[in-house]
Amino acid sequence: MSVLILLIVISLAVAVAFLVAFLWSVRSGQYEDDYTPSVRILFDENKQQTSNKEKSN
Repeated sequence: MSVLILLIVISLAVAVAFLVAFLWSVRSGQYEDDYTPSVRILFDENKQQTSNKEKSN
């Protein structure tokens, strides 16, 4: 029975740690920009890299 109580305490500690990490990430602004990632795939990064190579040659 003591093992069950130990497992419950450990699982609650892990859950609280994840909650604190989530709240910290929300307060630090990790989830503020939700538009840019959805359109980032539309931008062509290879075009910009090849133009830089042409300028250096």
